[in-house]
Amino acid sequence: MEASSATTMALRVSSSSFSSSSSSFFSISPNHKPNSLPFKFSTFRPPQPTLLKSLKCIQTLPSNSNPLKQPLKNPRSASPFSCSALTLSSSQTTELVPCKLQTLISEFQALSEPIDRVKRLLHYATLLPPFNDSDRVDSNRVMGCTAQVWLEAKMDKEGKMRFSADSDSEITKGFCSCLVSVLDGASPDEVLMVKTDDLSSLNVGLPGAQRSRVNTWHNVLVSMQKKTKALVAEQQGRPPFEPFPSLVITADGIHAKGSLAEAQARYLLPDESKVEELVNVLKEKKIGIVAHFYMDPEVQGILTAAQKHWPHIHISDSLVMADSAVNMAKAGCEFITVLGVDFMSENVRAILDQAGFEKVGVYRMSNERIGCSLADAASSPSYMSYLEAASRSPNSLHVVYINTSLETKAYAHELVPTITCTSSNVVQTILQAFVQVPDANIWYGPDSYMGANIRELLQQMTKMTDEEIAEIHPEHNRDSIRSLLPRLHYFQDGTCIVHHLFGNEVVDRIKEMYCDAYLTAHFEVPGEMFSLAMEAKRRGMGVVGSTQNILDFIKQRIQEALDRNVNEHLQFVLGTESGMVTSIVAAVRGLLGSARSGGAEINVEIVFPVSSESVTTSSNASPGLNSVKVGDVILPVIPGVASGEGCSINGGCASCPYMKMNSLSSLLKVCHHLPDEMNFALSAYEAARFKLQTPNGKSVADVGCEPILHMRHFQASKKLPEKLISHILHPSGNGSSSVLN
Repeated sequence: MEASSATTMALRVSSSSFSSSSSSFFSISPNHKPNSLPFKFSTFRPPQPTLLKSLKCIQTLPSNSNPLKQPLKNPRSASPFSCSALTLSSSQTTELVPCKLQTLISEFQALSEPIDRVKRLLHYATLLPPFNDSDRVDSNRVMGCTAQVWLEAKMDKEGKMRFSADSDSEITKGFCSCLVSVLDGASPDEVLMVKTDDLSSLNVGLPGAQRSRVNTWHNVLVSMQKKTKALVAEQQGRPPFEPFPSLVITADGIHAKGSLAEAQARYLLPDESKVEELVNVLKEKKIGIVAHFYMDPEVQGILTAAQKHWPHIHISDSLVMADSAVNMAKAGCEFITVLGVDFMSENVRAILDQAGFEKVGVYRMSNERIGCSLADAASSPSYMSYLEAASRSPNSLHVVYINTSLETKAYAHELVPTITCTSSNVVQTILQAFVQVPDANIWYGPDSYMGANIRELLQQMTKMTDEEIAEIHPEHNRDSIRSLLPRLHYFQDGTCIVHHLFGNEVVDRIKEMYCDAYLTAHFEVPGEMFSLAMEAKRRGMGVVGSTQNILDFIKQRIQEALDRNVNEHLQFVLGTESGMVTSIVAAVRGLLGSARSGGAEINVEIVFPVSSESVTTSSNASPGLNSVKVGDVILPVIPGVASGEGCSINGGCASCPYMKMNSLSSLLKVCHHLPDEMNFALSAYEAARFKLQTPNGKSVADVGCEPILHMRHFQASKKLPEKLISHILHPSGNGSSSVLN
């Protein structure tokens, strides 16, 4: 290299500490012992910009490699120099960030005892420059950290990022000091190049606090990157993404941002006269109500208020609805109204019959079919072909999502031994099945996204330690997970129209604007949204699971904030149907209301990730608008969010058009007409019993309930029932399974 084009400057590199100033580099002599003090610093004065424009490590990595992913030598035996010299060149890109990060990783890996790594962090905390009091504002708070953390970011005249940070925890200040020293003065591209996984090798934590400590690294980094993206967009004159609609909940009330949120909020304080009317008729006629989380906000607002006056109203996911109906029947309810799609009312009817409550009437909320795109997929010829293939494989078990019709469950169970599952227990069901039948072939369906996400989750488990896998299931390890993957099959042509639409535009906007928020995602969302939520989950900032899992996660994070008793703004991206918000708001207000007076101010923001386009079932859409077929429903596409709800074909969904067929007027009509002794006014609303028989001549209701009962056994005992295991191991001789009596 010509002397005129580059200058090489020797730099002694330390494995123990570095200055938090971008113009000071950290160094230690090669003979320095990891645990020894004091620390020596040598100051590096950057060259004049007119002569030298970039810095490059002499230890250049191969061009096709990721400099942050290179294997480390044994830190005890290897030289601590990860960057022994710097070459300054105007023609090469800067690689100081990976060099500095690699040195930091080597330093902490050289300390085998957790307490020594913590002591090192405490030393770094003393190197963090003072933080301006004027920057100690809510907009600079880093979400997801146990301690209070503030982060300020600016871009200097040369286009380099400048970071400052502070925390009320000395250990957290040490984390911030490390990250600021690595990234302060870096280009935006360098800041965005660092991945949260690159920080996992730092291995800093205390027993019992490891998750929160590791999460601090990750969450501060994510906030640095979010602020960097915003500054780059501002510099380039790009308009920022329009924020998603949201509801901000405080102890004093609710504030809506955006038309969808305003529509949701409108019914959170329902019409008291409607509440009174409903409660009176429920009491008079002994009617119970089971409703799904995805109900229309008007209906949920009324039901939530009515619960205070009539105990036999339950809002939940589909699994619990039938159980709640049985409990209501035991308490004396003579009628059960089901607010959901048709397979839910079918399940309620069948489970009540199984429990001996044949005389309790079950009613749905429409005289038309209330379909479900996912349930319809399981009734298709392609799904039957999928099950036929399963029946020809040895030791097959069909794991079917509970959101399917009773008829589907019955026909499937006669082809292949079948157990139902929910989004919250599907992984445990599959793992336990492989324990009890190690050479099983498992066929999951019908939700394609959930199937792909299950496979991706298991693939990720092969990279975990055996100890980490044992926390998920005690009888599995990396070898067992690897061996079962080839025998896990999933149907590839079934989706829920709500969760199908979380992708593309919505995911991009979440990455840009909400990467530091808490992310929630139903197990049925597409892979991009799933991966985003899983990454957030790994750093304590996300949840992937059922609607109940999502609600529990939000409540837990709010309770943790209340326990910390410091002012906080918690932001949750709701990666499922918007109807969930009513139950979330009720839970949040309950928690905030129960907090002691004079405590910290906690604001909770629920974000609805909807696209700039939405789909609505509105019948008065303007002529000439395009329509789209989603499942078997044809919906007009309109710009913006119509009537505060709808789904987007380009990613993001506000509500399910099927669920919204359960209106308040229908509920009141059914309740007022009960009992329908002449079977005239409500015949089309009644959930009829199955009189059909399976191909083997058995009752559809009886056979269809058996996979549900298998699941209930699993939930109670954590093991698949012996009856089902025998069914798997000893199918009938003609290649098909037969239900055991």
